Amino acid sequence: MLQQILQDMYIDPDLLAELSEEQKQILFCKMREEQVRRYNEYEEKVDTEKRKPPRPRKPGRRVERIQFLEGKDGNEWVWVMGEHKNDKPIEQIIEEEAQLKAAKLAEVEAEELRNQEETEIAKKAAQEQARLEREKQAQEEELRRQEEEARLYQTLKEAKMAEQKLQEERRKREEEEKRKLKEIEQTQVLRRRKTRESVKQLKERRSSDIYMSFKKARQNFEKTAQETMTKVEVEWKEREKKAKEFDEEKRAIARRAREEHRKSLSMKHSGKVIGAVTAMMRRHTVVGAPPPMTSSNNNSPGSKPRPPRPDDRDAVIDWFKDVEKQKNVGKDPKTRNVEPWFHGVITRVEAESLLENKRVGTYLVRVSEKVWGYTISFKDEDRCKHFLIDTSDDSYQFFGTNQIAHKSLLDLVGYHQKKPISGVGQEVLLFPCGQMRDPPDYYELFQNDKVEVTAL
Repeated sequence: MLQQILQDMYIDPDLLAELSEEQKQILFCKMREEQVRRYNEYEEKVDTEKRKPPRPRKPGRRVERIQFLEGKDGNEWVWVMGEHKNDKPIEQIIEEEAQLKAAKLAEVEAEELRNQEETEIAKKAAQEQARLEREKQAQEEELRRQEEEARLYQTLKEAKMAEQKLQEERRKREEEEKRKLKEIEQTQVLRRRKTRESVKQLKERRSSDIYMSFKKARQNFEKTAQETMTKVEVEWKEREKKAKEFDEEKRAIARRAREEHRKSLSMKHSGKVIGAVTAMMRRHTVVGAPPPMTSSNNNSPGSKPRPPRPDDRDAVIDWFKDVEKQKNVGKDPKTRNVEPWFHGVITRVEAESLLENKRVGTYLVRVSEKVWGYTISFKDEDRCKHFLIDTSDDSYQFFGTNQIAHKSLLDLVGYHQKKPISGVGQEVLLFPCGQMRDPPDYYELFQNDKVEVTAL
């Protein structure tokens, strides 16, 4: 199973969830070693390719390249805003942009006010001219009426004098009208001048007000941003602190896992040496002894090879009945009753539910749905731990390399009832967790057998 994972450089998330932290760290070490091996192999291949002579280029083929502008130092030319002596500071640029924007807004407001004033002045002038026209028409009508009366009732001399008088009055009225029109024009000119001055003052005042409002808004924004940044920085430091603590804990676990990995490698090497010496001594003492026979369910003649992982729950049950049941796995060798710690094909959640209210050190062994093997679920102080047991090599050992291989599941459980599963967690199997339901969860595994239900 490990070789398949290293070949694919992938592990199923469900299978990964079944691994303990130490097993995950060991798997990480092995995958990292495989990555380094593949990288070195690729580097050697690239070096070999580089040493080969380049292939000749086809004639007439144009090679397109991109060439970057380079500076005096030979590197790509880069312009960094603010570093040149003629560059304005960013604060000055922002200040000038704010002033320019404020001046434009003030100019727009002043132009609108000036247009309103011009419209009002033109309206008043038109009303005044209309009033003068009406007065002029009324006076003309009055003069014509008086002339007609004079012609009817007065003598020639009196009519002539009356006409002269009327002509004089008409001339005076025309002069008065001209004077009033001139006054109206002068008044309009004065109003326009005052309007321009007031608009100019308003523009300057509004420009200053708008700029100050922009400045205040920018200060408020910077203040809010600073407060937010401070808050975010505090939260980030808190998260960083927790992350560092978590990373330190993971590094410590990984360090201990690597140490155990190295120790197991050295123990394996020592075991090989001792085994070689023992075999040599046996060859000298027992001449012609037949070689030991090896039995493997996977390699037996006529047996159908199993897939790397079970397809479903039924496949696991069939595997247990065909292979494990023949070895009396999960049963007491003396009484033939099912061991109190043995459970059927139950999920991780169901196992944690059984161990929820149990004391530290309580454990159970369940048939795994993820691999051809088992899982030990162990109640620790802060959580439940799960350790995969691999049976792919016709032995019982925890997932990983250089693990102690046991002949039976009972031997593995018995060994770890005295020795801890890992050096990091010091998990010793103390209290078996029995069945909590009837029929027991292993009923479908021993459906045709007469077994005694054990429960705690």
